[in-house]
Amino acid sequence: MKLNTQLLTFVTLSLLHRIASAFVHPIGIHGRFFIDTVTREPFYIKGVDYQPGGSSAVSDQGDPLSNPATCARDIVLFQELGINTIRVYSINPDLNHDVCMTMLASAGIYLVLDVNSPLPGQHLNRYEPWTTYNEAYLEHVFKVVEQFSSYNNTLGFFAGNEIVNDKKSARNSPVFIKRLVADMKTYISVHSNRFVPVGYSAADDLQYRISLSKYLECSDGSINDAVDFYGVNSYQWCGEQTFYTSGYDVLVRDYEEYIRPVFFSEYGCNQISPRLFEEVGTIYSTDMIGVFSGGLVYEFSEEPNNYGLVEIAADGNIRLLVDFENLKAQYAAVDLPTGKQIADLYNRDGNKKKLGAQAIPECELEYQSLDVSKVVDDDVASDLIKNGVDIKLGKYVTLYDDDLLSPYNISNSDGTPLKTDYYVKITHPIDQISEYEALRLSQIQNGGSK
Repeated sequence: MKLNTQLLTFVTLSLLHRIASAFVHPIGIHGRFFIDTVTREPFYIKGVDYQPGGSSAVSDQGDPLSNPATCARDIVLFQELGINTIRVYSINPDLNHDVCMTMLASAGIYLVLDVNSPLPGQHLNRYEPWTTYNEAYLEHVFKVVEQFSSYNNTLGFFAGNEIVNDKKSARNSPVFIKRLVADMKTYISVHSNRFVPVGYSAADDLQYRISLSKYLECSDGSINDAVDFYGVNSYQWCGEQTFYTSGYDVLVRDYEEYIRPVFFSEYGCNQISPRLFEEVGTIYSTDMIGVFSGGLVYEFSEEPNNYGLVEIAADGNIRLLVDFENLKAQYAAVDLPTGKQIADLYNRDGNKKKLGAQAIPECELEYQSLDVSKVVDDDVASDLIKNGVDIKLGKYVTLYDDDLLSPYNISNSDGTPLKTDYYVKITHPIDQISEYEALRLSQIQNGGSK
């Protein structure tokens, strides 16, 4: 049959300018590994920490995931780097994040999201947490949780970042972190249509890091208060080092019995610049993949602390730094582990360690350098958990060509233009084309008739 030419033209244009919304497999947890819940393959984090503008980037007007134009610009560069995950430190749940989250998912990129923000009433006071652990604070936390649980590419939530980092915070904060983990997990179980893991990101301080990890790993049996994963902020590999001279071998020993996934929530020492990122090859090698599930490089944009991979100008244009180019080369050289490789690793040399889920250990009465004797009011969250919070749920939306095109210029470190089409590449689409449209598209591709 011969098709109407005008109809063919209309269908062709509409298909070209409409991009279906995204589909990625949710990430779950099996024992000490993240897993793709559909393929059942292990999931290793290969990513960057992302908070352009630092703490001041979150306001009533905007946050890192609310501006589609800057999201498109940066996701183009995420794809240049070859990453699969970003970490965002704070957002405003009252803003709309649908387009940015759909673009990330369309590019196959997951999000680990901190629930705290630097704004008043939206974070724990590490020294006097009882003054901030109230219903208003939890309402903010639960808004973040409920909105972002609706996106399949939300990998997990951080209940806190480096809250315990000195003697005073170690005396006052641990029990509040654990209570927050429990309240978040309970809220998710009641109000989310899927399991979303909850974890914690620890300061790189040996005095507290190990004892805090054990305390957050345990449960007293009455509430769901054990973390689902544990992040380590570590900057100990500087310049040209090895698995042993960097102390990474000690890190592996420290966490080799941990029953939940552990990964670098921040890494990338900048004592030597530009950074070489030679630790990348080791992080995804057999020396570490049995214990660590990858990591996130700190950080995407250049801020006053000089850890950036790119420099963002006031007009929104971007210049890549040498660090970006070095990290891109290192990431390109690694292959993420497969389930077979993990099984072979655990079976070699008579190693009989369990790969699957293990029982959560019971909490001890004391933990070195921590005070875990304080009591937190367990009724603070009860009404919010029962009734929920008033927040617009996140959802994937239909994307169009204009959404996917970065309007900003991107240059290499030498000032030459980056050779790319500046479009976000769709790697994980949902086929939303009707059978009628699909037939006509097929006919168009086969010369206009059938």
